[in-house]
Amino acid sequence: MTRTRISSGSPFERQAGYSRAIVDGDWAFVAGTTGYDPVTRIMPDAVADQARNAFDLIERTLSEAGFALADVVRATYYLTDAAWWEDVAPVLGECFGEIRPAATALIVGLIRPEMKIEIEVTALRRRS
Repeated sequence: MTRTRISSGSPFERQAGYSRAIVDGDWAFVAGTTGYDPVTRIMPDAVADQARNAFDLIERTLSEAGFALADVVRATYYLTDAAWWEDVAPVLGECFGEIRPAATALIVGLIRPEMKIEIEVTALRRRS
């Protein structure tokens, strides 16, 4: 089986030694994704907007790798404050309402103070 690296083109990937995603056979592993605006590279203040931006990049990454959001089987949400769960949960429902992957939400510290959420997913390509 071939292992393929997917890059967003960010110089941080090479600097920190990681890929936006790895595809290995029927599996796609998408790295933790934060909510920077993909065009302006500005982080919105609202955690819900950060989550939407993260999902946009996750969905584009999966598509580039030949997967769809519906292929996601596992999601992990890293929040820096439990109080933001109420703002984020509706966004998660918008994205995964019918897909319902196995999921875990954790309260953690992230590497930049403006980061309020980071999302990582694992997808398994569906067979017809």
